[in-house]
Amino acid sequence: MPSYTVTVATGSQWFAGTDDYVYLTLQGTHGCSERHLLDKPFYNDFERGAVDSYDVTVEEDLGEIQLLKIEKRKYWYQDDWYLKHVTVKTPVGDYLEFPCYRWITDEKEIVLRDGRAKLPRDDKTQILKQHRRKELESRQKMYRWKEWHPGFPLSIDAHSHSDLPRDIQFDNEKGIDFILNYTKAMENLYINRFMHMFQSSWSDFADFERIFVRISNTISEYVMQHWREDFMFGYQFLNGCNPVLIRRCTEIPKKLPVTMDMVECSLERNLTLEEEVKQGNIFIVDYELLDGVDANKTDPCTIQYLAAPICLLYKNLEKKIVPIAIQLGQKPGPDNPIFLPSDATYDWLLAKIWVRSSDFHIHQTVTHLLRTHLVSEVFSIAMFRQLPAVHPLFKLLVPHMRFTIAINTKAREQLICECGLFDKANATGGGGHVQMVQKAMKDLTYRSLCFPEEIKAKGMDSKEDIPYYYYRDDGIKVWEAIKSFAEDVIHIYYESDEVVCEDVELQAFVKDIYVYGMRGVKASGFPKMIRTREALTEYLTVIIFTTSAQHAAVNFGQYDWCSWIPNAPPTMRCPPPTEKGTVTIEQIVETLPDRGRSCWHLGAVWALSQFQDKELFLGMYPDEHFVEKPVKEAMAKFRKNLDEIVNTITERNKNKKLPYYYLSPDRIPNSVAV
Repeated sequence: MPSYTVTVATGSQWFAGTDDYVYLTLQGTHGCSERHLLDKPFYNDFERGAVDSYDVTVEEDLGEIQLLKIEKRKYWYQDDWYLKHVTVKTPVGDYLEFPCYRWITDEKEIVLRDGRAKLPRDDKTQILKQHRRKELESRQKMYRWKEWHPGFPLSIDAHSHSDLPRDIQFDNEKGIDFILNYTKAMENLYINRFMHMFQSSWSDFADFERIFVRISNTISEYVMQHWREDFMFGYQFLNGCNPVLIRRCTEIPKKLPVTMDMVECSLERNLTLEEEVKQGNIFIVDYELLDGVDANKTDPCTIQYLAAPICLLYKNLEKKIVPIAIQLGQKPGPDNPIFLPSDATYDWLLAKIWVRSSDFHIHQTVTHLLRTHLVSEVFSIAMFRQLPAVHPLFKLLVPHMRFTIAINTKAREQLICECGLFDKANATGGGGHVQMVQKAMKDLTYRSLCFPEEIKAKGMDSKEDIPYYYYRDDGIKVWEAIKSFAEDVIHIYYESDEVVCEDVELQAFVKDIYVYGMRGVKASGFPKMIRTREALTEYLTVIIFTTSAQHAAVNFGQYDWCSWIPNAPPTMRCPPPTEKGTVTIEQIVETLPDRGRSCWHLGAVWALSQFQDKELFLGMYPDEHFVEKPVKEAMAKFRKNLDEIVNTITERNKNKKLPYYYLSPDRIPNSVAV
């Protein structure tokens, strides 16, 4: 009688094994096997990290194996089991891989296809078509869209992390408990003695070192030493943790009435301001989005303030970017002066601090939360709802969606909810962050997520003009590597544009993102349909780049750039100055966050800058969803390209006082998971 050898691999996570009854059934083109008992309770099979083999004998040859069913029946108590994959050796010696990489919970069963990726058009038999349809029907019941706030991209319908499907939960929920992690961070930083000292001001700038010096590293320590200097202020617009706002100024806006007399001493080329603009030497950062946003009112003992500054910058003869004018409000007038480098030292310093604070708010809520976390969650939900596990695009994208829905759900549960941790230390807490996302949605366009296009649209694409923009340089290298990889995979499965158009599951995925994620807003420019392989390549590059590289670029530098509180104040306790010549060092210290808020801020940026345990970086795909040789060759080529980028970045960073490494592929996690 024909015999099949079945090898079962259990995950290595804690509590991944099971002591339950486990049954297997094979479904072939010629028939179905009997239900075989593989494991009984306490037989020590299916333990964590184990690989177990079994012989399954059948009366007649089953033909080509199409489906494999695994059933788990409870023995005593709930015992979830993480099944990595099953390998079947057929009677003729062929090996079939059945990827799973899912949890089997309670008394559930799971039906697997073999690992070869298939488009809908490839399934000819009714049984395979039905399996595909049932999987999506089941997923669409589990992964439901929900509006968290009006005007936001839709998110997952779950009140808490424990409400999520088991497959997308963190292995250890304690590891991503924000309250626990922030408190632990403050203990590790030896600052927990200050954490309850709200309303208690620091004595002077040196006093901030009491919560800083113990944990200094190369960049953060350099920031502490040089934060007052104009070159450091300008450098952060290029390579800090929010390097996305600066744009070349083509015309001085009317709302910023800067004159030549004001800035003449800052210009180095013997040109007028207008001529400097025409030559492309003037840059601008406008925080208009903050205008009208309500400041945090959750603590009646501390009035908090926001500003919406406009900052004009200049490329000097060394091709460094430095500030030449700052207006702290959007409406010009006698009570909204334009601050200049030639002003009194503390006037100019406080103006720069206000810009840094505003930059922090835009970074946290728009650059980081909206444009990486919330957008990546949209991609994740749409993928689970519309792409079955056998689809090549599911296999391609699923490593880049790891834990994204889970971290966002936990954030809505503890961090950015009403009375959440965000309210403790941030001037945009208490609802201001919600207003910011709602306002920022109008600028969230598909084209703005296409990295090279967005850089060019801001006039920041010339390496010759702006040689020290490492975020741009490294980002384009990583974008091109991802694009090449996506194109290689697409060409394996889609032989023509016609095949792209005919893929109903792909089109449903794209439509879900547009209709639910982007709320059907035509102005977003998100496609409703993909018609060519070229367009599909770009679309997948946007998804993978956003969930990996873009998030890494704006997340993991937070401790480096924001741990020195005066360089990134999360709140300001006095209003912006309305006249020149009155600012003192005492006034600046009274304006900066108090001791308690400083500590919560420091704990936050420390915790958010840490990689996950057993982090998987870009190009690392230990879960073998793909089994075909051409795709594995494409992955190897992708890793080789990424290694070359790592070597280039490492070489450039040698001996630099301010190395830029956030877009080095060996520091880019595959997904948004922190």
